[in-house]
Amino acid sequence: MTETNVAGLPLIIEASLNGSTSKTKNPSVPYSDEEIVRDAVACMEAGAALIHNHTQEPIIGGTGVLDPEQYARPWRELLKIRGDAILTPTMPVGQEGVSVETRYAHVEHMANEGLLAQGLCDPGTFNASVMGEDGLFAPSTYLYRNDMRDSRYYVETCRRLNIGLSISIFEPGFLKFILAYDRAGKMPPGGMLKFYFGAMDLPFGLPPSAVSLDAYLGMMGECTLPWLVSSFGDDCVGCGLAEEAIKRGGHVQVGLEPYDGDRCPTNVELVEEVVAVAKRYDRPIATPEQAAKILNLPTHPVAYAP
Repeated sequence: MTETNVAGLPLIIEASLNGSTSKTKNPSVPYSDEEIVRDAVACMEAGAALIHNHTQEPIIGGTGVLDPEQYARPWRELLKIRGDAILTPTMPVGQEGVSVETRYAHVEHMANEGLLAQGLCDPGTFNASVMGEDGLFAPSTYLYRNDMRDSRYYVETCRRLNIGLSISIFEPGFLKFILAYDRAGKMPPGGMLKFYFGAMDLPFGLPPSAVSLDAYLGMMGECTLPWLVSSFGDDCVGCGLAEEAIKRGGHVQVGLEPYDGDRCPTNVELVEEVVAVAKRYDRPIATPEQAAKILNLPTHPVAYAP
């Protein structure tokens, strides 16, 4: 798309609040209930329509079970303040001896409580490791694992729960899985593709660049699902990826989960930086109601009745 084509097109911003970022790395990262509520409200006031956060429970190498109450406590309070919030948790990756039904149980629990308008789908697997001092990836045996049965379970469970899908695209194969659903006319409503690009010292993802983004958009072909970009291990605005998405009609995720750079920004500052780029392309910032319409979420707004 050209700059003229995208003028006036609402931009959805997602704030991904914490993830693997520690307080030692950035003291601003929120983990307590009060911090999550505070940051989520502030990010929404700054322009974020979608909110994603983790708890401090591990998703790799843990028990494979997440406590829904650790998400629900701050989210209940948040939804009293912003009943229009569109919230998405994470989930444990696949491991031997833990069923996909068990790993996804917290999503089902919160959807049944009415806290979620969007579930999540991680339709694929990649090697999980870190860069060693020798400049090579450490010989880890961990997998970020979601097999084909798992992947179909996520899609069909979100369909059954009547919630949308936050679809993580860490590798091109993840996208192929979703495109098969789309070609077959079997995608449930409310899906959003989230292109997760990875810095060169991370073991997953295409590098954050215009060329990489164009590769994904070329793969999409006739698929019209909305999409956003996020740059793990980098600065999504600073590296230029956010601008590339904005001028192509896409959307943007920022936050202290994916961010890595020389600064110690807050989540709100990262959202404000996207808003500033959007202004240059005359793209208004989508409200949660507008985002729900763009995403075609089957249930919205999310309402918590105490």
